[in-house]
Amino acid sequence: MIDYIKGDFVELTPARMVVECGGIGYEVNISLNTYSAFNGQSRGKIYVYEVIREDVRLLYGFAEIAERELFLLLISVSGVGVNTARMILSSFSPADLVTVISEDNEKALTAVKGIGLKTAQRILVDLRNKVKSLGGVLGEAAKTRPAAAISDQQVADEAIAALVMLGFIKAASQKVVMKILKDSPGAAVEQVIKKALRML
Repeated sequence: MIDYIKGDFVELTPARMVVECGGIGYEVNISLNTYSAFNGQSRGKIYVYEVIREDVRLLYGFAEIAERELFLLLISVSGVGVNTARMILSSFSPADLVTVISEDNEKALTAVKGIGLKTAQRILVDLRNKVKSLGGVLGEAAKTRPAAAISDQQVADEAIAALVMLGFIKAASQKVVMKILKDSPGAAVEQVIKKALRML
C-alpha cells in the first residue's frame, strides 16, 4: 500500500493532480482543501489512499494526515463512498468537519450534495466519538500559501472543470459559476467551488 508520494506537481486542478515521482506520473483525485494547500507549489508530499477494484485502480490524495483520517472514517460509514467523502471534504475544512460532527450539525451535512437525512444521521452517530481524537493533529501540516492571482475567466474555467469532475452537469455548473463570479468578481477558485457546491 502506498502511504505518500513526494515529487513534482505536473498538473494541479481543484479536483485532481498529477505528481511525478521517479519518472512516473501518478494521477491523484483530491479535495478542494488539498488543492488550496498545494496551490502555487511546484512540488511536495501528498498522503494517499489507494482504491483497488477489479476494473480500476485509483489514488485519493490529501495534504494532511488528518484529512486522510477523516476520509477513511467517512468511507467506513454505510452508504458513504469515496466520491461522497471527497465531496464532503471539499465542502468543509477538516477542522470544520470535526466541529460539524462533534456538534451533531445535521443541517450542515445535509447541505452537501448527495447527503440525505439518513446518511447525515448515520455519519453523526458513527463518527461522533471517533473524530475527537483528530483534534490534536488538525492543521499540523497546514501552512498559509499565497494563491496565484488569476483572471475571473480562468477561475470560471477551473471551477467548472472541477465541478464536472465531481459529477455535476456542465451547463448547470456554468450557470452557477457565472452567477457567483458576477456577484463576487475576483473570488478565488476554491471559494467559487465551495459556493457552487451549496447551490447545485
